[in-house]
Amino acid sequence: MIPKEVLKNIRRIQITTSRMVSDIFAGQYQSVFKGKGMEFDEVRQYQPGDEIRSIDWNVTARTGEPYIKKFVEERELTVMLVLDMSASSFFGTVKSLKMQVAAQICSVLAFSAIRNNDKVGLINFSDRIEKFVPARKGTRHVLRVIREALYGRPQGKGTDISLALEYLNRVTTRKTVAFIISDFYAGDCKKMLTLTNKRHDLIAITITDPLEISLPRAGLLKLYDSETKEGYFLDTSDPSACHAYALRAQAIARERQLLFRSCGIDAIDIRTDIPYSKSLFSFFRARERRMRT
Repeated sequence: MIPKEVLKNIRRIQITTSRMVSDIFAGQYQSVFKGKGMEFDEVRQYQPGDEIRSIDWNVTARTGEPYIKKFVEERELTVMLVLDMSASSFFGTVKSLKMQVAAQICSVLAFSAIRNNDKVGLINFSDRIEKFVPARKGTRHVLRVIREALYGRPQGKGTDISLALEYLNRVTTRKTVAFIISDFYAGDCKKMLTLTNKRHDLIAITITDPLEISLPRAGLLKLYDSETKEGYFLDTSDPSACHAYALRAQAIARERQLLFRSCGIDAIDIRTDIPYSKSLFSFFRARERRMRT
């Protein structure tokens, strides 16, 4: 039995994200993600202007008149949400934890998928695979995906992106649209990002808290690495210490951008202090324009 408070929160996210899907992303989702290919529609008589290579020679030989095979785009997609549930994702200094923002983004993408009759699945990971929800259709299934994203209780603390992507490639037999949602504080994963992007349409969604970018002037602070539990003191009243912290954060962001670019992966940067709808909308618009050209 699911607790009433859990159901209430899931219902609230369902209402909020469903409205966002209808108002903001209507039509854009379908236009930026292609189907799996072409599927057979019908056989009809040849008409002037039809391509010769479309002729169905078996039917033509049987009837004595030229016939062609007609194909249409196969629209149905499989969308996989690969969600980082490591200890660093349970951090936030504004309104929401990074994990809560990630769960809401999962909800938007999942409802966008079923609105277009696509399947959606979920892989929760840390330094191990925490949960796998196979891709299916329907509102009831999406609500399960949201519940697992919101209330999953990971056993691991670290982050192994390569492991998650390797698992994705193993459990999916056909090409998918795969969103990997993480803060990307992880080890080297370039090889697996590149391999996965060749097999799937892989999009990286990076979630960052403002405190991970710059520090407030708050005197002596003890900071912890949530994954290793290592701690150290930092005097935030020292301008040079704050400057060094900000430079390090900028270097990490640049390295991440270069990583995605070198792997040919589209990326969306999300911050917990800025509405994520703006970043998602900008991504959809930019990708739509790129596909038109």
